[in-house]
Amino acid sequence: MPEIILRQVTKKFQKSIAVENLDLTIDNRGFITLLGPSGCGKTTTLRMIAGLESPTTGEISIGGRVVFSSEQGIDLPPDQRDVGFLFQNYALWPHMTVYQNITFGLENMKWDKKRMKARADELMAMLRIADYGERYPAELSGGQQQRVAIARTLATGPKTLFMDEPLSNLDAKLRMEMRTELKRLHRETDSTFVYVTHDQLEAMTLSTKICLLREGKLQQYAPPLEVYNHPVNVFAADFIGSPNINLLTAVAGAGSAQAVPLVLNNGQTLSFQMTGGELPSEEQMLHIGIRPENVVLAGTGGLPAQIVATLPSGMETVVRLDMGGVPLTAVVFGTIDFAVGETVPVGFKTAGHILFAAENGRYVAGGAVAV
Repeated sequence: MPEIILRQVTKKFQKSIAVENLDLTIDNRGFITLLGPSGCGKTTTLRMIAGLESPTTGEISIGGRVVFSSEQGIDLPPDQRDVGFLFQNYALWPHMTVYQNITFGLENMKWDKKRMKARADELMAMLRIADYGERYPAELSGGQQQRVAIARTLATGPKTLFMDEPLSNLDAKLRMEMRTELKRLHRETDSTFVYVTHDQLEAMTLSTKICLLREGKLQQYAPPLEVYNHPVNVFAADFIGSPNINLLTAVAGAGSAQAVPLVLNNGQTLSFQMTGGELPSEEQMLHIGIRPENVVLAGTGGLPAQIVATLPSGMETVVRLDMGGVPLTAVVFGTIDFAVGETVPVGFKTAGHILFAAENGRYVAGGAVAV
């Protein structure tokens, strides 16, 4: 399987820069998600690797072979890069059966009928559509059509599979099922998957690594739980996680590496016990990143907060709070609800909190928040 390397890749469209100086190494057999808001450059990056778009400058290599180089004047077409591409719309031939759609590319490659049938049967069994070989796309559900599109893409045996938001047309239940299928497929095919999405839940559940982009620039490239637990800046912290992370603005007081007093906008003081990073300077403006599941609504000695709204879903309840003028979101697990207007004590779990510099959003320190 190929390792894909991007070196200082830039793509400009007239006056706008879609991707800027991107350095990225996609490991063999990885499942890499290009994630970010609309217009961040993720689809452009995917299309450049696949050969559907030419970078302005930089170099791209796949499996040790340079497929694009602005300096050397190399720009190999997609059919010479040994990649498969799965689009958002499945682009199945409506007049062809499932079997014919899957074997279409193999016919163009002059495979004999016996070999084509064996390959199609193998893929239909793998993707659990063996009973639909003689049906037409219009006779299939959205999830079944997507499986056919995947089978057709895999038929020629590409070493790398590119997917551009392939689940966006499916309903919530099918999306969940297809996420499971894609993880199984990645494991069974032993291929490298490169996947574009703006859905951070998809990125968290599918990826071996997330490539988080913003305005064409790489923000963080790491395994999902590392991005979640150790974001490098405010953007990464805020983009990953649902509900969003709480970002409380505070000013640092005089402290030590053991404990730093943080004064919130409402005058309340929290103590930040550092476990890593750098000591904030006195009077430095900071954002305290607190994940909703680390907010505790119980016990004694907490800060008083009023319930503003509750969103119970059975497994958990999302609670919106007003802590003396400071908005706060908590997640309480279990079948529990609260009355709007009720006052509850708010505390915090003893780990997993982050300080960011308000000036530039960069990570400063990790540690625990105490009331």
